[in-house]
Amino acid sequence: MLRFESFVLFAGMRTGSNFLESNLNALAGVTSYGEAFNPGFIGKKDQTELLGVTLEARDADPALLLHQMRERTDGLFGFRFFHDHDPRVLLAVLADPTCAKIILTRNPVESYVSLKIARATGQWKLNDARRLKTATVSFDAAEFETHLTTLQSFHLRLAQALQTSGQTAFYLDYEDLTDLAVLNGLAGFLGVDARLEAIDDTLKKQNPQDLDAKVANPDEMHEALARLDRFNLARTPNFEPRRTAGIPAVVAAAGAPLLFFPVRSGPESTLRDWLSALGEGGLIDGFGHKTLRQWTRANAGHRSFTVVRHPLLRAYSVFRRLILPGKLAEQRRQLVRHYKAALPEPGEEFADLDAERAAFLLFLHVARLSAAGQTGARVDANLASQTAIVQGFAGFHPVDLVIREDRLQEGLDYLGSEVGIAVQTVAVDMAYRDQLARIHDRSLEKASANAYPRDYAGFGFGAYQP
Repeated sequence: MLRFESFVLFAGMRTGSNFLESNLNALAGVTSYGEAFNPGFIGKKDQTELLGVTLEARDADPALLLHQMRERTDGLFGFRFFHDHDPRVLLAVLADPTCAKIILTRNPVESYVSLKIARATGQWKLNDARRLKTATVSFDAAEFETHLTTLQSFHLRLAQALQTSGQTAFYLDYEDLTDLAVLNGLAGFLGVDARLEAIDDTLKKQNPQDLDAKVANPDEMHEALARLDRFNLARTPNFEPRRTAGIPAVVAAAGAPLLFFPVRSGPESTLRDWLSALGEGGLIDGFGHKTLRQWTRANAGHRSFTVVRHPLLRAYSVFRRLILPGKLAEQRRQLVRHYKAALPEPGEEFADLDAERAAFLLFLHVARLSAAGQTGARVDANLASQTAIVQGFAGFHPVDLVIREDRLQEGLDYLGSEVGIAVQTVAVDMAYRDQLARIHDRSLEKASANAYPRDYAGFGFGAYQP
């Protein structure tokens, strides 16, 4: 069994971390150094030195303080870490399996209101109940949502880091802090022999009254909380495999510092022709990661861009251009064998519009399953959502501009102004638009929205306009 050499207490303001730390320090062989990496102090408020390391030295090299803790502490050492502490330390401790992770949480509404009261009274700790300072505060819905989003983002990052590294953590809630058995269970998790005989209650709970009594506008608070999606039910589930940056498909203009990241089955050929016509020299392609980075370094002031197409038109383009001719042979076979799609032989046409509409509707259903990773087959770039493809570009570097195809000329004009060149008018890619208009109806719209919900929501697409 792995023996821990240190620990980190992940928490937030007003979650009870002071109370938990005092109980950890009551265990023989355990030392916690407070908020050792708080940007404003070192260990505790107004302190500027710890274990011979000054605030300035710590900020220059946080590893120095970690080293001093290890060298100058008998037994297990640790500290408290909040979301706004030194991110370099977060990376170091998350990667260290010998550092035990303790995660302390509290109802975010309670922590938010407690934080506002502490700021109003200036009282952050309470040792003597006779010196309690109280205040009634106003609940601000927008401010609370920011508070909640910050907490959720921090804990999602912790969860992902632990999952991907195969580590675990000891989780406590604010309400667990008065349970002696839980605190002794934490001691067992840390691997220390000492146990608490009683809870160290030197620190007192500051605001024990009901939440409604702490705020001046409880009705507004309840109304705001009722509007929040506590269970994230509005989230669009995403099981689509992540995509690479697609570097081999990237093209640059030889006559301008413009870099095009193509989305498959978009107006790719239109953009290649447009880039090729900028100045002399045509296109530069065949990039790898190394050569593309060399190009970006050699072309200061460059701009990168991509173009997204309406999901229904893009899907129809794939259907006509790749499925019917059999260029995506595996997907065509799947449509025919598993979904009984009545497809004409390659090179032939459908008997009528109803037959084509029915086959395309089946294709949209399979596209939805494919994008969700439910077919068992590799998700071809032509069937992947444009959202996943654009996110994949960020594996190299986020693009400067995402242009909607229906605003293509305006987007290209903007790029030209950014790099100081005059651009030509670009011809709209009319391929398959007339054919789609002939079969377009509400059933296709609904199927397209089901297949690519992230594209509709993320890029703001509405119903297709034939």
